Order: sequence, then C-alpha cells, then structure tokens
Amino acid sequence: MEKENEVLADIRVGITIGDINGIGPEVIIKAFADNRILQGCTPVIYASAKTLSFHKKNMHGEDIQYTTCKDASDAKRKRINVVQSWDEEPKIELGKATEEGGKYAFLSLEKATKDLTTNKIDVLVTAPISKETIAKAGFQFPGHTEYLADMAGAEALMMMVAGNLRVALVTTHVALKEVSAALTKEMIAERLSQVEQSLKKDFGILRPKIAVLGMNPHASENGKMGDEEANVIVPGMNLAKNKGILAFGPFPADGFFGSHARNQYDAVLAMYHDQGLAPFKALAFDEGVNYTAGLPIVRTSPDHGTAFDIAGTDQASASSFREAIYLAIDVYRMRKANKEINANPLPISPKEKRRSNQRDIE
Repeated sequence: MEKENEVLADIRVGITIGDINGIGPEVIIKAFADNRILQGCTPVIYASAKTLSFHKKNMHGEDIQYTTCKDASDAKRKRINVVQSWDEEPKIELGKATEEGGKYAFLSLEKATKDLTTNKIDVLVTAPISKETIAKAGFQFPGHTEYLADMAGAEALMMMVAGNLRVALVTTHVALKEVSAALTKEMIAERLSQVEQSLKKDFGILRPKIAVLGMNPHASENGKMGDEEANVIVPGMNLAKNKGILAFGPFPADGFFGSHARNQYDAVLAMYHDQGLAPFKALAFDEGVNYTAGLPIVRTSPDHGTAFDIAGTDQASASSFREAIYLAIDVYRMRKANKEINANPLPISPKEKRRSNQRDIE
C-alpha cells in the first residue's frame, strides 16, 4: 500500500485560485485541511501566500500548512505547494464582482496552463471564476472550457460527472434562443463520438451506451412541437451509429432523470446547458464535478460558481472541489494505464475484424 501511495503522490495537481473575492480560496483550503488527500497527489496552488492568508483569517477551525516556491518545478512531494504567482497584495473585497478579482483569476489560470503545457504539473483543477470580471481583465472566452480548447487546438466537451452519472452537452455557453440554429447532425455525431472516446479512454468503459435527449418538450411527439428531433438529432445519431457508437433516444428530457432509465446508460448527451446541468445539479450538487473531455490534458472543476453571496462567511462546502481533485487523479491514472496497455497492441487479422463488426451489428 505504501508503495502504491508513493506512485499516486507523483501526480502533480495544479490548482487555480479562481476569483479571489469568491469562495474558491475557501474551498481550496477546506479541501486540503485533511492532509490524507496528500496520499493521492502533490498539490500546486497558483496564488500567493498573502492571498491565502487573508482567506484563512475568515475561517474557523480549518487551516493548511503550505510551502511557497517561485516555480512549480520546485514543488515538494506530499506537501501543499503555493507558486508565488504575484508579489503584490491584491485588494480583496469578499462577495464583490470586481475587475481586480478577475485580474488575479486570469493571472493564476495563465500561469497554471503554461506549466501544464510544459509538464511541470500533470492535471489541472480550476476554482470558480466570474465570467464578468475575468472578461474585464482581458479574458476573451465564454469560460474555462473554451479557453482550454483553444489552448490545446482541440474540440472540448463539457461533461458533468458524479459517480456513474455523466452528463455531456452538445452546446455549452450559448443563448437559449440560438441553440436550435447551432445544432447540426454533424455536431450531434461529433459529440457522440467524443463522449464515447472519453468513456473508453478516461473511464475505462469498453462498450459505452449513450442516452440522447430531445430538444423539444416530449421530444417533439413526432413533430408536433418542433422538428429538431427528426431533422437534426436522429440523423446525427444515425451517423454515429454507422460508426459503431451505441446511441439511444432521443428521450423526452423532462422525465428522463427522474426515471430508472438513466441507470441503463453510461452517459447522457443533452442538447443545451440548462437541459443537462439543471437536473444534474439537483441530483448531485455536492459531489458533482465539471470535467473537460476531449482534450489531451486533464482538467476538472467543482460544479458550482463563485458564490459571492456567501464568500467570506465560512459556509462553502469543499465536497465538489475535493471530488474534482479525485476525478482528475483517476482520469490521469486511467489514461496512463490505457497508454501502457495499448503501447504495443497485437495486430488484428482482417478475418477477426469482420467477426468483431458482425458481433457489434448483432
């Protein structure tokens, strides 16, 4: 067991501070207050000692001991490390959406992602940002997902995870009135492919089954309330099925999460943000994790926002943030294991390929 923990501790988890006026620093401190979590990772927090100290003073009974360093390459194993990402003492106004809060959230994110691309850290866990304040600091993306996708030059997929409940989105930060026009059958097929690949590579599910939600009430009831199902969603599912992807539906979204049907599938693909996230958070708010699938890097975050309304009151729960750390570690280990398993695969004969395809059809 000790040897296994030594291996786990080598996973360097980069952590961004989020908006310094929100609950990000508080949930980070609370997540690491129980140092048993260090058996699974070496945390590297991108902030400053003064910023963390300010937030510690507003908390009761929760504390962490950390080591400061100028560079992530100097991080100490089995210790909580803080990379001094700025020397000045920022003005912290708890519970307020200020440009200064966005400035340091962006600075933390930039430094962490730079270290991620140069392999100084292995995975990234991001504390919540305010999209309003970080935009004032020059951040030109709707959210973390789009920023990381642009950085990696890949198509990212937002997936919410809580145990065996996984909900992915076709569209993410798109106004509801624009969703219908944004959907195409090619997009549906691509998202299904991304979900399948992530379930295989990141979660170790060999033949995943994916439930697809309709766009309209009651999945349109054969065209009575919209035609997106017939003209976009089903054709997109058929494109995916032609590639061997196990896609089912489209199901009416209003009753799907309340039924036992969701337990029959490995993931759910929702058409738009609130269609997927509202029921997910109702079912698993405390332990839910936002996972960015489809990227060469591993990134997770808690499923909540900055919660300015309770910032500085010591009321925030660290459960979701802690689960985000654990999921990042699990995905990293799964990817590493898959890479090792598939490093020298045995060649498959054309005859065996035909047999495999026949079994999938049956």
